[in-house]
Amino acid sequence: MKNVMIPEELFGKIIKYHLLDQEQEADDIRKGLEKKLDAMVSREVYSKFKTAPTEEEREKFRQEYLDRKGIQESFRW
Repeated sequence: MKNVMIPEELFGKIIKYHLLDQEQEADDIRKGLEKKLDAMVSREVYSKFKTAPTEEEREKFRQEYLDRKGIQESFRW
């Protein structure tokens, strides 16, 4: 099992939400976790791009990574 690191501020908000029932933290927690999940998926796609066994798979993952990062087609090679 892998470990996932989150910012200390987000961890504090999660604790407040669960232990102190501070419902106003819910939106910040959701945004923080979505941001972390997006970063994890981007890193996974990048790793697949770098380690793909064939040139076709490498190009597929490279395009997916660039799409996730929002790089415009005109800036790609």
